[in-house]
Amino acid sequence: MAYNRTTMPAWETDPETCSIELALAAISGKWILRIYGILRARESARYSDINNQLEGISEKTLTAQLRKMEQDGIVTRMVYPEVPPRVEYQLTPLGQSLETTYEALMSWGERYAENKSRS
Repeated sequence: MAYNRTTMPAWETDPETCSIELALAAISGKWILRIYGILRARESARYSDINNQLEGISEKTLTAQLRKMEQDGIVTRMVYPEVPPRVEYQLTPLGQSLETTYEALMSWGERYAENKSRS
């Protein structure tokens, strides 16, 4: 039997309960995976280091994206009691578990780009 949105179980179609929808919501957006790529390459990164590596992002957007990643449990924010204040971000264990998915998405994206360039 072919599935459509009316015959699929709610857990597959309801964005609140579908695990794929939840995962995509956590990593979607122009900057999330780019920020993830920076953090996966190091143990931790200062806000300014992340900002310097992302050409075209505003400070407001970077702050919002880092907050979203923190709320989603992907990164942790560490504030050091120094003057001036030092803030660093690092991947949580949940964020680190995204590694194989990130690599799979990169690999698929490369194949997709090759396919698109041929057509």
